[in-house]
Amino acid sequence: MRHVFSGFRDFIMRGNVVELAVAVVIGAAFTAVVNSLVTYFINPIIGAIFGKPNFDQLWDITLRHGPDPSTHDDDAIISVGHLLTAVVNFLLIAAAIYFLIVLPMNKINERRNRNKAVEPAATPADVQLLTEIRDLLADRPRV
Repeated sequence: MRHVFSGFRDFIMRGNVVELAVAVVIGAAFTAVVNSLVTYFINPIIGAIFGKPNFDQLWDITLRHGPDPSTHDDDAIISVGHLLTAVVNFLLIAAAIYFLIVLPMNKINERRNRNKAVEPAATPADVQLLTEIRDLLADRPRV
């Protein structure tokens, strides 16, 4: 029984599991930041340009009305506008992530890699020994 728990402990304490947990927590916090950027910054700009901040009421197709016409709770509605809003929000979030996170990080990594001198890899000892043997055999007089 103790072996089972030690194996579980080893699994949990592996670096990639801990890194994944940290990434999930940071990802959740980052999602809130990006959603706020789109909701409170980009969508109002779109609203100022096009008159509405989203396309939710753009194109609704009612397939069937519910039994109570005063409420639309039971209506069967296809909302193309909501789908279009979700697609546009996805593209805006993807663009925000790319231009605010990915592109600057790529530039930073590019500069960092440019400043590092590329050192040739050291030749392993067995390869050096085989090279010496080859050279000695090549210098040996032929009979």
